[in-house]
Amino acid sequence: MAAPLTDQEKRKQISIRGIVGVENVAELKKGFNRHLHFTLVKDRNVATPRDYYFALAHTVRDHLVGRWIRTQQFYYETDPKRVYYLSLEFYMGRTLQNTMINLGLQNACDEAIYQLGLDMEDLEEMEEDAGLGNGGLGRLAACFLDSMATLGLAAYGYGIRYEYGIFNQKIKNGWQVEEADDWLRHGNPWEKARPEYMLPVHFYGRVEESKEGAKWVDTQVVLAMPYDTPIPGYMNNTVNTMRLWSARAPNDFNLMDFNVGDYIQAVLDRNLAENISRVLYPNDNFFEGKELRLKQEYFVVAATLQDIMRRFKNSKKGSSGPVSFDSFPEKVAIQLNDTHPAMAIPELMRVFVDIEKLDWDTAWAITKRTFAYTNHTVLPEALERWPIGLLETLLPRHLQIIYRINQGHLDEISALFPEDMDRIRRMSLIEEDGGKRVNMAHLCIVGSHAVNGVAEIHSNIIKTDVFRDFSELEPEKFQNKTNGITPRRWLLLCNPGLAELIAEAIGEEYVKDLSQLQKLNELVDDDTFIRDVSKVKQDNKEKFSQYLEKEYMVEINPSSMFDVHVKRIHEYKRQLLNCLHIVTMYNRIRKNPKAPFVPRTVIIGGKAAPGYHMAKMIIKLITAVGEVVNKDPVVGSKLKVIYLENYRVSLAEKVIPATDLSEQISTAGTEASGTGNMKFMLNGALTIGTMDGANVEMAEEAGEENMFIFGMRVEDVAEMDVQGYDAMTYYQKIPELKQAIDQINSGFFCPKQPELFKDVTNMLFNHDRFKVFADYEDYITCQEKVNELYQNPREWTKMVIKNIAASGKFSSDRTITDYATEVWGVEPTDLKIPPPNEPRKISKCNSIKRSSFM
Repeated sequence: MAAPLTDQEKRKQISIRGIVGVENVAELKKGFNRHLHFTLVKDRNVATPRDYYFALAHTVRDHLVGRWIRTQQFYYETDPKRVYYLSLEFYMGRTLQNTMINLGLQNACDEAIYQLGLDMEDLEEMEEDAGLGNGGLGRLAACFLDSMATLGLAAYGYGIRYEYGIFNQKIKNGWQVEEADDWLRHGNPWEKARPEYMLPVHFYGRVEESKEGAKWVDTQVVLAMPYDTPIPGYMNNTVNTMRLWSARAPNDFNLMDFNVGDYIQAVLDRNLAENISRVLYPNDNFFEGKELRLKQEYFVVAATLQDIMRRFKNSKKGSSGPVSFDSFPEKVAIQLNDTHPAMAIPELMRVFVDIEKLDWDTAWAITKRTFAYTNHTVLPEALERWPIGLLETLLPRHLQIIYRINQGHLDEISALFPEDMDRIRRMSLIEEDGGKRVNMAHLCIVGSHAVNGVAEIHSNIIKTDVFRDFSELEPEKFQNKTNGITPRRWLLLCNPGLAELIAEAIGEEYVKDLSQLQKLNELVDDDTFIRDVSKVKQDNKEKFSQYLEKEYMVEINPSSMFDVHVKRIHEYKRQLLNCLHIVTMYNRIRKNPKAPFVPRTVIIGGKAAPGYHMAKMIIKLITAVGEVVNKDPVVGSKLKVIYLENYRVSLAEKVIPATDLSEQISTAGTEASGTGNMKFMLNGALTIGTMDGANVEMAEEAGEENMFIFGMRVEDVAEMDVQGYDAMTYYQKIPELKQAIDQINSGFFCPKQPELFKDVTNMLFNHDRFKVFADYEDYITCQEKVNELYQNPREWTKMVIKNIAASGKFSSDRTITDYATEVWGVEPTDLKIPPPNEPRKISKCNSIKRSSFM
């Protein structure tokens, strides 16, 4: 159990973690005991650690509720433009500690829990991760919600409340095994169900033409039940809402079943409707064209747009007299997080034209001004293309609308380029080759007023390659918005030692303005600061070593270099290149055991999509290599390999602060941005990486000499694509590479099944799109430079400080400020909404009643 803080420690920590007042602590203890008693119906004799977590969660939530209601009242009174962030994924992780930090309650809660004789860390470990996302895209959405609240934007996150999030990964005999993530089994203290706002969503049916226009009839109805989660800004009393929809069957079951007396079957059939929000598709950068997935995508946008429309019509200024939609784009901004919510474009058109009876051209002009689209990938297999037949069955009216949008779009293109049939074919929303399909990225571009990539290099590739035709037509539409991460979770929460050290050095304002980290450049040569930064890292490594030893039964050398590669397992992210480096290091130690060797603990983690054979083979290979390396007495403590099981947000919060070297080694031109790279940089790890994604901008900010950059650049890869990539030439030319591949191929790492890794080596030789061998030699050479610097701790730490000082650009506050001013037409504000205990001016009593959680 943690000892209580000394006065000096408290003074040190007041700035960032909140004040420990006697009243605060007494009030929190009282709230805790009240919830244990009245909410959980337990006393201290029978309460479990989970009960204690729930009691604390409800106590902290009490501090959110007043601010939450007041924020919604404030939005009703002031009627700002509202921003709607539509995403099929929100990878939130845990909520308790983040909420305590953003409300300035952490120290007081720590003290209260200590006085109650409990351990805060134990309680925090009881919380399930809300794993409603696969990786970068979903975690970005979560960081963005934090920043939008911190910047005082009237913003809402809309998505699906998946009953089962991203699967739990178990490693059994070196293989990935998936288990269902039943994250809601104990309940979720952070959400509030809102059955009074339940909405119908329609599927199937047919379209009837009448004098009044098209009518979508004979549909099947599924109800969308909203669950609201509060999203607190940092120390500004703003609490925004994330609204996630859950599918419910309507009460009027299929009467056909009643007529034949099969009441039981009728009740059981409700599951078919409710399956829509049952499970998150566990694919990252891969499109799976399944009917259930399309249902999920339409379900979330149909419910959300009804909600947006209701809020627009009920807004204070729009509540009297007939509704005019002219001001819709001045009051509503909708951001599409990738193409997953693209059906929002034809759905808004359907609402305007079929229900609100606007003429087509007016509706289309409003729609285009309302939507903006973020592209997250250039990999062809990730781009969504829905078969016409499926759309025709599931959403017949929307298919008609998409055809009409396409007709208008192609008319414009052919007017500009009457002879260029090839261009018209390339730019169509409907692709003909390989079966008729709707290209959802094209729909998003045509239906939005802004399109952005998520790092400078990615945005340039979009403009000059993937969507070149569109960019040439409307260059002003294409923008860049380099991704960012929230410093609240990715520094204050996960690395309090470093956060406090920085606050002591430059003040605590950096938490809301990360660019202030530049001030650390003045301390690069300060011996005391160098020593303190180094000590924080060592403390984090000691702590993580204990965790690894407990979980994996492998003895860890905490003074070894922690070399970390954690992200989704995918060929383009090149975990195989890292694996070849491990084998090379192993062979060097075996060849010359007495030679000096910089000790390393290589930590690799991440989930493979369940149907992705090669990714699963890569995991098996890494674990097989680790098995041999870790058991070899010749190697001893010089080299250890750990495969981190079930990598997730809460595990990232442990591993990132303990990392020395961050691996960001995708083939140039394949990683859209990356945000893991930013988290490592902020937490004092050095990057070994290719010039890809946001690595390019990290090198610009920190100086290329302060990173370990290797490998082909985008233009080199393009040139190689033209000339042809021949893996065999590298294999024959580089002895260490040949040795490593021969060992993998011959079953050295898997003697019982010598043929096991033939698929991997076959891919590397014959159809490796990501050119692992081409970058091998440069990667190995670069790793030697890493070793050289690591042997000089002072110089290493100086480079670490330069990297932390340069990481200010990669705050999601900066990203969201860019979106707000350049895409959404709203201004961030540092206005503090009065806290719940202060009286507020009210214009009308009924406005409060109407405004809460509109």
